[in-house]
Amino acid sequence: MSDKIYNVLFICTGNSARSIMAEVIMNQLGRERFHAYSAGSHPRGEIHPMTREILSEQRYNLGELRSKSWDEFAQPDAPLMDFIFTVCDNAAGEACPAWPGQPITAHWGFADPATVQGNHDKQHKAFMTAQMQIANRIRLFLSLPIDKIDRMSLQAKLRTLGQQQET
Repeated sequence: MSDKIYNVLFICTGNSARSIMAEVIMNQLGRERFHAYSAGSHPRGEIHPMTREILSEQRYNLGELRSKSWDEFAQPDAPLMDFIFTVCDNAAGEACPAWPGQPITAHWGFADPATVQGNHDKQHKAFMTAQMQIANRIRLFLSLPIDKIDRMSLQAKLRTLGQQQET
C-alpha cells in the first residue's frame, strides 16, 4: 500500500452544508490516507448551524471549519489536489478554475438540505439524510484500491459512484 496522503477537495456553491460535511467525514474516515478540504463557488461565509449540529451529534471533529472560496485552491501555493468532487448540481455546472496538478474529478450530487423549509425536526431530518448519504459515498470511495488501478479506470469508477441513487 502506498504511503501517499491524497488531497481531496469537495465543492459546492455555498460551502455551508454538503461540502463541509464531506470535508469533515473524509478527514475522519480517511485519516492517514486522505486530507480533505471544502470550498464554494460563491461561499456564504458561514457554516449552516444545522451542519454543525448534525456533525456534532455524530461525534465528528469539527476542528476549525470555515466557509471559503474555491479560489483559495487554485492559487500557486495551494495544496495540489488529487481528487475534486462537486457535491451540488449548481457547482457542477459552473466554470471551475484551472486546477493545478490535473486532479481526478467527478460529480457526486446530493440534495441541498439547506433549502428545506419547516420546523427544526424537518430540517434536522434533511441534514441527517444528507450526512448519511455523503458518509456512505465516502465509504465506497475509501474501499477502492486507488493505488492499484489506472487513472482512467479510477475516473470511471468515481463517476459511477456519483451516479448511484442513495436510499
